[in-house]
Amino acid sequence: MSVYSSKTGVTSILKSFSSADRERAKTAALNKVRFETPKEKGIVESVRVALEEQNFHLIQEFTYFLSEADLSDEEVIQIFKDARKIVHSLSPKFANLVEALLSLNWKKRSTEAIQAYTEFSVDVMVAHNTYIHIGMNKLILNWIPSDLESADWVNGYPSERVRADLETVHSVLNRILTAVPMAFDVVVDTIAAKFPYFKKATHVTAGYLHNVLWLMEYKPVFEELLLQLVLQKLLILDVHAPRDEIEAMKEDSDDEDKMDDDALFHMDDVNDHPKPEIPVAHLEHPIGQMLDICLLKFFKFLDDKCRPQPNSTEEQRIAQSRFFKTLVRTFDEVLLPTHNTHHVQFVIFYVCSLRPAYAEAFLSTLWQKVQNPNVSSIIRHQSVSYIASFLARSKFVPLSTIIYYLKEMSAWANSYINDSDEFSSKNCSLKANMVFFSVCQGMFYLIAFRARDLTINQKNLAMLNTLQLSRLAMCHFNPLRYCLPPVATAFAGVTRTYQLAYCHTVLERNARRKLATIYGHEKLMPEETLETFFPFDPFILPISNKFIDRIYLVYKVHELDESADYTPTEILRRKRGDSEMVEEDDFILADKRQKLSELSKSQQFDKQFYYGTSPGFNQ
Repeated sequence: MSVYSSKTGVTSILKSFSSADRERAKTAALNKVRFETPKEKGIVESVRVALEEQNFHLIQEFTYFLSEADLSDEEVIQIFKDARKIVHSLSPKFANLVEALLSLNWKKRSTEAIQAYTEFSVDVMVAHNTYIHIGMNKLILNWIPSDLESADWVNGYPSERVRADLETVHSVLNRILTAVPMAFDVVVDTIAAKFPYFKKATHVTAGYLHNVLWLMEYKPVFEELLLQLVLQKLLILDVHAPRDEIEAMKEDSDDEDKMDDDALFHMDDVNDHPKPEIPVAHLEHPIGQMLDICLLKFFKFLDDKCRPQPNSTEEQRIAQSRFFKTLVRTFDEVLLPTHNTHHVQFVIFYVCSLRPAYAEAFLSTLWQKVQNPNVSSIIRHQSVSYIASFLARSKFVPLSTIIYYLKEMSAWANSYINDSDEFSSKNCSLKANMVFFSVCQGMFYLIAFRARDLTINQKNLAMLNTLQLSRLAMCHFNPLRYCLPPVATAFAGVTRTYQLAYCHTVLERNARRKLATIYGHEKLMPEETLETFFPFDPFILPISNKFIDRIYLVYKVHELDESADYTPTEILRRKRGDSEMVEEDDFILADKRQKLSELSKSQQFDKQFYYGTSPGFNQ
């Protein structure tokens, strides 16, 4: 009599078979014969024979039986009960058997079968830590949606059926992690190794991210390492979804829609069915669409983690503060050293909007890096870019904070000038004084961008007068020479209008210097311009933008006196190396450096430095 019951039935010999049915019946008959021995002996007897007689034939047969047989819930429960009796005997030489046991299909079985699987998994990993890798690998694989499950994952959220299956997986994982603390490192390594390739289908990556964030909810001990992993993976998507590609595909799609509309307009209305509308929240760029959905999920996760609640306990407030500090550390390690990202950095922008203390702590951390001479100049330069862009674009930061950091940057820059000795005053190169030029450009950018708020009354104008802007612009380091031309022009316009400084003579001298360099060598020389990007330029992902839109400041043209000489123009933005024209919000000039140099050889160059006061405008 067999230890485990069989599900095979009796087949009539009079029934007619097709060739396919005959093959299936033959295979079932062979399996019935093959599985008879392992079912009769059972796992306990098979392990005993292997240990006492060193005969692993029964173990091999039982392993094959587990992987091929169609087991009922009762059989599964009995097998795991028997396996728990001999769990201490399952040494590494039984690895194939243990892997077959952990690979059994258990998610959609009865509660008793799931409980039996869980108990065995915990027992075998506690008794033999060599099996932790196998167990974690089998569990994490259940996180990856199949390619056919896209309908069950709408915008990265699972259907009720899929969520129920995943809840079972996470329940087992939580039980194992509680009982086996040694599994911590294995889990992190396994999650990193199984993370889907960035070119996989959107629902696959978003579904996997959903499970990673779910794990952090009930196991906060994983927060720091998994936050690093998530941001690294999102950065990969961000790098492969450049802003210019997304905008180009969007423009092409809009042009096609317009052509279709025009064609429909000229056609006879032969039916009354309206043209189906294309959803607004959809990107033609596949990786951009994936990034949009993943950021949507990540913003929602950060909102749940960091948003203050009116009735929160002291313990909850401490947990939120601890999580924010973890996020800032992760930002320092992953995002801050990365140049010219497009959208991922908005995670810190959004979190800082949830509580004023978060924004203050974030800005303070960046400013400390700028002031610290032991920090690399590249990181200090990046920190200034983040401070300037953050203060310029955030609606939630009060004007008092902007004024405070303008004063801090002015004091630091003026102190740098005071401390420069005779030797350093002769060495005014970009490389030797990168941080100084970064701070100056950050001030100039911020003053030009927020000119409307900073010049709204006499008190604010008096504050601007205390910044010694004229000294900074006219000093021997000549920071305007290394600033992005649109920033320098916009700053010069604002300071001239309110008689804070007169910078246009410096701009003209710098322009003549570039002309002399170009014509003297009879070729186009590279400009000495500070390599800068403003990390919080417009957010163009449509789905996740609902978290950013209400807290994001769109640039507005500064109102001027009627007597002021200016010409309103399009607003442009410069990106690293290769820039482009963008929407009306944009502030920084977008033409490539080579185009700027070519303009310097013609009368158009004068229009770039027009005596206007609206920052970033061009005729």
